[in-house]
Amino acid sequence: MSERPTVSVRDLCVHFKLGNKWLGDNLVVRAVENITLDIPRGSFFGLVGESGSGKTTLGRAILKAVPITSGKVGYHDGEVDYDVAEIGKAELKDYRKRAQLIFQDPYAALSPRMTVRDIIAEPLEVMKLTKSREETDARVREIAGMCRLNLEHLRRFPHAFSGGQRQRISIARALVCRPKFLVADESVAALDVSIQADILNLLKSLQKEMDITFLFISHDLSVVAHTCDHVAVMYLGRLVETAPTRDLFREPKHPYTKALMSAIPSLDPDQSGQAQKLEGEIPSPANPPPGCKFQTRCPHAVERCRREEPKLEPAGHEHFVACHFAEELRLEGMSTGGETAPA
Repeated sequence: MSERPTVSVRDLCVHFKLGNKWLGDNLVVRAVENITLDIPRGSFFGLVGESGSGKTTLGRAILKAVPITSGKVGYHDGEVDYDVAEIGKAELKDYRKRAQLIFQDPYAALSPRMTVRDIIAEPLEVMKLTKSREETDARVREIAGMCRLNLEHLRRFPHAFSGGQRQRISIARALVCRPKFLVADESVAALDVSIQADILNLLKSLQKEMDITFLFISHDLSVVAHTCDHVAVMYLGRLVETAPTRDLFREPKHPYTKALMSAIPSLDPDQSGQAQKLEGEIPSPANPPPGCKFQTRCPHAVERCRREEPKLEPAGHEHFVACHFAEELRLEGMSTGGETAPA
């Protein structure tokens, strides 16, 4: 019998009502629509897609940081089981200790009026996880060391640090309560490439050391390829493909996944200028097109795509895709090293 996933999402929907005298009172933004996925325990699970695809909303819905319209989010870490959509205030307080978020912008995420020590210690004090200042300081020093922060850094304020150091502080704050599940929302997007690699290596080492399950949200498939065990691709609030990382990159099944891959920069001069250009932008989630939501930009769309919305169906071992022609299309993939996969 396989181990239960840490997070199990079933038919999750997150809708936001927009109402004013210009737009009317019945406009609904379907930010997340009928998402079903499992995040295995101990995995580094990637979630990718363009800006506006609903990645952040999905991550925050799993943490119950935004209202859930319908569906279920199950959480299981070997100690407790929660139906996240239904938990009350008392259970939510415990869930906050177990599931945390690393914010995207390390500059905006930290209070400029607090020292690094106070920033990292704040979750312990708010959640009353320590009984004395000495115990709090000991926990802060421990997690700071694990995040490769020096002890003298604890007395300084955030403005004295670079972007990479600030992100280490954000990571330390998220980990100080020893969570079992962590959502990293574009946590390296604002950093230089060399610093990105350093932060990603830190996250991977912390995952193994602390036995954490990660949901890693990104728009950069090149980062996901070298970090994640499993990848889910979102478009307009829906999952269009999900698979183990190696399988997804070697043999993508959905045209949108292929378009995202083709946008990865290549060091091979013969490959330059070969990115697949998608005409137009993502449609509004308040007014999505009928049928397949990608049909307005898909080079393979036919009349059936405009009438009938495809379901997420099996396309191989742990590989699922929402495309009417997933079996007919032969989309060229890539290896996780960035080279074209052999035929």
